[in-house]
Amino acid sequence: MGDWLSDLADVLEQAEVSREEERAVLRFARDVAHGIERRLAPLSAYAVGVYVGRRTTQGAAAGEALHEAIAAAATIIPGSAGEQDHF
Repeated sequence: MGDWLSDLADVLEQAEVSREEERAVLRFARDVAHGIERRLAPLSAYAVGVYVGRRTTQGAAAGEALHEAIAAAATIIPGSAGEQDHF
């Protein structure tokens, strides 16, 4: 998975996803898949990414924005332990 993400970062001309970010997004997608609906996991991850992009243009650090987005989303995922479960 690391090679694919590294190649993708190169093609998109952006920084690589950190291990912490990778784990957080995968846990978030898992929670959406199991708590909401499997096919909504990638779309939910996309929505989180859009949020992170918008917040970084406003001056927030990417990791901080990711925490914010996942914490907010966790409030509407049945059975989710919240942000601490993702980081």
